[in-house]
Amino acid sequence: MAISLHKVEETAPALVSFYKSAGVSLQKYGLSGQRAAVYLVLDYSGSMKPYYRDGSVQALADRVLGLSANLDDDGSVPIVFFSTDVDAITDIALDNHQGRIDKIVAGLGHMGKTSYHLAMDAVIDHYLDSGSTAPALVVFQTDGGPINKLAAERYVCKAAKLPLFWQFVGFGNTRSTQFDFLRKLDELAVPAKRPVDNAGYFHAGLDPRQVSDSELYDQLVREFPAWLAAARAQGIVR
Repeated sequence: MAISLHKVEETAPALVSFYKSAGVSLQKYGLSGQRAAVYLVLDYSGSMKPYYRDGSVQALADRVLGLSANLDDDGSVPIVFFSTDVDAITDIALDNHQGRIDKIVAGLGHMGKTSYHLAMDAVIDHYLDSGSTAPALVVFQTDGGPINKLAAERYVCKAAKLPLFWQFVGFGNTRSTQFDFLRKLDELAVPAKRPVDNAGYFHAGLDPRQVSDSELYDQLVREFPAWLAAARAQGIVR
């Protein structure tokens, strides 16, 4: 079951509008009543510093939490912070979301480079260890391409056999060639490279906080139904 509006009003009043807006997008894409585990992966590379400082990362985390409350009943979202390596695996919850990102980041070390595949590996391990039978929607935020493109592509293809959908979210200049790789991941051949299309890509621009809630939620869930249908047809999602 999803978390009720009443419970969100009680535990996280600041997230009520996100919860409602996410519900509208889920309904629009035929996902009302769908159960899913929601993950958030956050880029902690050096170039991300301005987005942590101006609250963009916290804003994304809050909005993803509002989405998760519609899809899952535990009131929390596992978060993986990554740069050259995995920097932290923790969570954000309805009852502790305010200022949570700053608190976590205060305990992290040096901001490194960008390595997707290690973060993907951490999500896969967490999901398998959780024993969840629901499919997972992984919101994977980054501001650039990975240092090891081959490994990242291999992981997307490998993970296509699991009930995990990767929704990449780009922060930064839309014209930057940094994001060419993410567009490529979004379009990897099926079935030549992977059994189903298990990745989507959305660009949130230079100021991600300016993306409206309805637009963000539409973008986060719009490719999920097609993946669910294809993954069910292949027996990847039960």
